[in-house]
Amino acid sequence: MRPHCECCDVDLPATSTDAWICSFECTFCTRCVDTTLKQRCPNCAGDLCRRPTRVGDALARNPASG
Repeated sequence: MRPHCECCDVDLPATSTDAWICSFECTFCTRCVDTTLKQRCPNCAGDLCRRPTRVGDALARNPASG
């Protein structure tokens, strides 16, 4: 999990519900997805969907990395 938006660099921790990803796991925030990116990944032109969160023991065992 990438810990920040690749467009504006805002923090997106593993518990964030504000993160979006494409099939290659490029990561963006809701603001950039809705305004700048228009719901498309700028790297692969694929769809963006909400990134699942990682919490609790799963997060402790597998922390997000940059």
